[in-house]
Amino acid sequence: MATEMQQAGIAQSAGSWWDPEVDDALICIDVHDETHDVKSFTFVSPQGKAIRFAAGQYFLFEPDIDGKDNGRCYSISSSPLRPNAITVTTKRVAGGKVSNWMHDTLRAGMQIKASGPMGRFIRPAAKGYVFLSGGSGITPVMSMLREIADRAEPTDVVFLHAGRSPKDLVFREELALLARRMKGVRLLFLPEEISTDRAWHGFSGRISRELMALAIPDIAERVVMCCGPAPFMAAARTICTSLGVSEDRYIEESFDAAVIEDAPAPAMEAVAAKSFEVRFAKQGKAIAVCSDQTVLSQAKKAGLRIPSSCANGICGTCKSKLVSGTVDMQHDGGIRQREIDAGFFLPCCSKPLSDLVVDR
Repeated sequence: MATEMQQAGIAQSAGSWWDPEVDDALICIDVHDETHDVKSFTFVSPQGKAIRFAAGQYFLFEPDIDGKDNGRCYSISSSPLRPNAITVTTKRVAGGKVSNWMHDTLRAGMQIKASGPMGRFIRPAAKGYVFLSGGSGITPVMSMLREIADRAEPTDVVFLHAGRSPKDLVFREELALLARRMKGVRLLFLPEEISTDRAWHGFSGRISRELMALAIPDIAERVVMCCGPAPFMAAARTICTSLGVSEDRYIEESFDAAVIEDAPAPAMEAVAAKSFEVRFAKQGKAIAVCSDQTVLSQAKKAGLRIPSSCANGICGTCKSKLVSGTVDMQHDGGIRQREIDAGFFLPCCSKPLSDLVVDR
C-alpha cells in the first residue's frame, strides 16, 4: 500500500484524519475485477489521511463527465478497521453513466470528487444476524463481515447471497474462505439459474418463504440486514415479515428508493398549505410547490431532471444551487455546512418558504 501511495504522488501524514466537512477528493490506487461485470476500486486521501467510517456506509462520487452534473452513491466494501483506504465495488449497468465511466475510464492515479462517509445502514449489536444480499447489493454487508473477521469477533451470521448465475456471485471465493475460517458464519449462495454451471450442487432459484424457513429456522430471533435490487428487497421484506421478523429487526439499504410524495389529502379543518413558484433556471421551467411538499417530489412529478438517490437528505446526490428564496431543509448529513453557507440545498428534503429560483 505504501508503495502504491508513493507512486500516485500521495503525501502521507501520520495521525491525520479525513474531515467530511473539508475533504472532497480521493485518488484511485487500484482497480480489481471481481466478476465479468463487477469491479472494486480502492481510494486514498491525496493527503494520506485515514478515513473513519462505519461498515455499511457509503460515499458519493461525482466524476466530471462531459461537464455535466453526475453523482452516484456507492457503499464501501472494505473493512473500517483498515482506514488508510476505502474500497467500493460497482457493477456495470446498462445505460449507467457513472458506473460505466468508472469501469471504462477510472484508473490508478486518477483523482475523483467524493464526499462522505454517509448513511445509516449500520449493524446494531445483536446475538445473531442474517445478511441478505442480491447482486452488487452485497457491498455494505461484505464490509460488515470483513470487519467481524478483522476484529476476530465471536459471531453468529447466516450470509445469503443471491445472483443471476454462479459467475455473477460477487466475492464468491473470499466468502467461501471466510466461512471456512470463521466458525460462526454459515454461507448460502443462491444463483437464480445454473444452466451455465452444470456442476453447481447448491441451492438455486429465487428467495422464497420455504427456502428461508428451511435454511434459517430461527430467523425471527436474528437481526436481518438486507441490500439489493428493489424487487429482491421487496420479496425479502415480505418473506421475513411472514416468518416473524419484527420491524425493528429488519434493516434494509437502497439507493433507488426515491420517495415521490403524493399530494396530501385535504383535511376538513386544516389550513390550506401555501403554494410557491419554483423556477428551474437552466431547464427554463417553473412549477408550483406547496409549503408541505418537497421540491424534489414535485419536480419529479413534473418530469424535471434532477439526479437523486436516497430522497431522504442522506446521500447529497440532488444537491443544487439556490439562486434566490428560502427553504425549510431537514437533511440527515447529505450536505455540509460550508455548502449551505455557499447557497446550496437538497431539494429532496427541502420545503419552500418563498418563491424559489434553482440553478438547475
